[in-house]
Amino acid sequence: MTSDGTDRAGARRRMVEHQLAARGIRSAAVLAAMECVRRERYVPPALAEHAYDDGPLPIGENQTISQPYVVAFMLEALDLQGGERVLEVGTGSGYVAAVLAEIAAEVFTLERLEVLAASAAERLAREGYAHVRVSVGDGTTGWPEAAPFDAIVVSAGAPSVPPALRAQLAPGGRLVIPVGSSTELQELKRITRVGPDEWREEDLGAVRFVPLIGAEGWRAVPRPPSGSPPSSR
Repeated sequence: MTSDGTDRAGARRRMVEHQLAARGIRSAAVLAAMECVRRERYVPPALAEHAYDDGPLPIGENQTISQPYVVAFMLEALDLQGGERVLEVGTGSGYVAAVLAEIAAEVFTLERLEVLAASAAERLAREGYAHVRVSVGDGTTGWPEAAPFDAIVVSAGAPSVPPALRAQLAPGGRLVIPVGSSTELQELKRITRVGPDEWREEDLGAVRFVPLIGAEGWRAVPRPPSGSPPSSR
């Protein structure tokens, strides 16, 4: 039961069945994790009834919680098998970190906005995710003290792939990140470290995310160009 007495387990099941599995998400680990995590706990209380809607929702500070399908698509692209050490860039409300924590052994998550990091850390602790570490910092430079990582997921759009994140991948590690020259449209990319100085890059499709601000990202929030095409996700 939620705090308002509403049982949303059915809404979670329907989300997994109709928004995820029906659209091609096949990872059993991702589907199970997203059916387990109570998404309504990671959105503003006034929007709890919309937590399982098929779209993003605002969480304050001009940030959003991503559409469930986009979360599932990105996490499936990480190809997690369980037991990994994962870095998330862009904690937001903490929802993606919670889903990751249902699969991975250790989750490190970075948020540049202190108010969001603090509320996410409190929320994740309350939900029992003791193996998630939240820190305030520049996500574009990663978490070098905790590297290397088996997987890195970036929940914001970068103008290019930050070199620091490439360098912090373990051998065989995967980085999933939106990359584009504007804030209106990015290409979701998967970068796999295949050697000490070699990475393989794949394009996974069009997305739209808030900008990734930092030393190896956007230096300030860019003004979107007029007439940009909409996102396909």
